[in-house]
Amino acid sequence: MSIKILTLQSDAISKRTAKFYALALTVATTSLMTALFMTSVSAQAAGLNDLFNSSSASQSKFLPVDEAFQVTSSTKATSKGTRLSLTFDITPEHYIYKNKLALSFPKGVKASSFTFNQAPVSINDPTFGQVPVFTQSRVVATTMLTTSSGKGAKNAPIIIGWQGCAKAGLCYPPEKIKTKVDIAATRR
Repeated sequence: MSIKILTLQSDAISKRTAKFYALALTVATTSLMTALFMTSVSAQAAGLNDLFNSSSASQSKFLPVDEAFQVTSSTKATSKGTRLSLTFDITPEHYIYKNKLALSFPKGVKASSFTFNQAPVSINDPTFGQVPVFTQSRVVATTMLTTSSGKGAKNAPIIIGWQGCAKAGLCYPPEKIKTKVDIAATRR
């Protein structure tokens, strides 16, 4: 009988030991995975910080998009509708794509083709090939907004889409600016 008890006690000890080792292995694995994940996240964050943040010791490689490009809009009511002007103040060594400038608006609102205060230059872009871009420090794009009915519209939601790049090799994601515009009635 004593031998049987010893075997049962030995089996119980083996099961407890196995559970202990399984628990210890689970804790160690979880700790290791967490440490690897955190290292990966901090390495990614460091990489992004290198791109966009500056420290007192060194300047960043790339400006944030709102510093590289300052975009303002203005409107003026006319007898032909509302003239919408978009001004892009472009930091040197940056450019915006002419063909990425677009407007989105509700049904019943129309826009004429953009006219520009300057001519674009053609570059061989690594992403899009041969494309027209604006590299000048200040570019103004103008369009005329009207309604299909010829009546005015208050607070018409307009989305301005555009994209720019740094010549040093960074294309910023496409930007969207939401605004509301009063569209003047047209006189016929």
